[in-house]
Amino acid sequence: MQIVLAPSVEAFGAAEWNRLFPGEAEDWSYYRATERARMPGFQWRYIGVREQGQLRAAAPAFITPYPLDTTLKGSLRTVVGGLARAAPGLLRPRMLALGSPVGEVCHVGFAPDCGAHDKARLFGTILDACEAEAARRRVRLFAVKDLPDHDATAALHGTLLARGLRRQSGLATAALELPFADLDGYFASLSRATRRDLRRKWRVREQLRIERRSHLDGIREQVVGLYRQTLARADMRLEEIPAEWFENVLAGMSGRASCVCYWEGERLVAFNLVLEEGSRLIDKYIGMDYARARELNLYYVSWLENIRYAIERGLPVYQSGQGLAEEKRRMGCALQANSLWYRHRNRIVDRTMAIAERALGLREPALRRDCAA
Repeated sequence: MQIVLAPSVEAFGAAEWNRLFPGEAEDWSYYRATERARMPGFQWRYIGVREQGQLRAAAPAFITPYPLDTTLKGSLRTVVGGLARAAPGLLRPRMLALGSPVGEVCHVGFAPDCGAHDKARLFGTILDACEAEAARRRVRLFAVKDLPDHDATAALHGTLLARGLRRQSGLATAALELPFADLDGYFASLSRATRRDLRRKWRVREQLRIERRSHLDGIREQVVGLYRQTLARADMRLEEIPAEWFENVLAGMSGRASCVCYWEGERLVAFNLVLEEGSRLIDKYIGMDYARARELNLYYVSWLENIRYAIERGLPVYQSGQGLAEEKRRMGCALQANSLWYRHRNRIVDRTMAIAERALGLREPALRRDCAA
């Protein structure tokens, strides 16, 4: 067995990496485009396990300072946020996490012939390699970010529990199946009230010019400005995407990544970066001019344009990412639960965190298979 831990996905061949992630849009090219964007505050790691020379398992990872109030809400988040400002070293530890800050979920890939036992064994090897790297880098917090809770990852949960990691619910991933001939078919699948609401919002597109682009030439600063408007309104965020990331993804995933632009006259009022891969269209990032967003129904026009395009392309699934779960459920999506698994590497601090979680009701020991069930 050979363990490879590298700062670049280029330590692996594109074909051997992608073999472990069949049909995945966020593939070798996606991760290479991401690391070349040099996102501030992030160091990249890629872990692979070879047996008899063949890559058998792999996962991306990253190191970053992590504000512990990121996953909290309401008054508790305000209190913890105040403590973080008073003692930034305590409540903003460096974290090594499996997954990616720009990944839809935590991608852990295995050779096609791996059964449940092999997956658990190889995943344990990956976790051990991460623990060793965390020790070398004096990283305090170890985590697995956005691991799906569905049955395909069930073999991995026991491995995480055996290593003392605890679970908190993350944001669910929303996906809409598209067995429709056209947009009217989608409308017909909705409740009467939702159908009427979306048809009314869709009519506003007549005031817009919709353009699909493979580059940001001439609009780079406008796109970044719109993205930052949206980012400023986010309740929870781990990363801020630099302009280079958008450009790198569009260039590195030619034919599979697009920037959909929404123009009101000569004014760019919204953009949406989407990925296309075989079985689905993935909505990655959206930016809007909030001075015009409500009047022009920009979010809903973008939503419906993505569905229209996916149906036209014969893509059976529109994946609209995390956030706005109830609104997406109203519009027909199924929600797949994801979890953050983590532990502090200092046993005393970790035990204290576990006690605090129980006292504050933050732990959720039962794994939900599907939020839409």
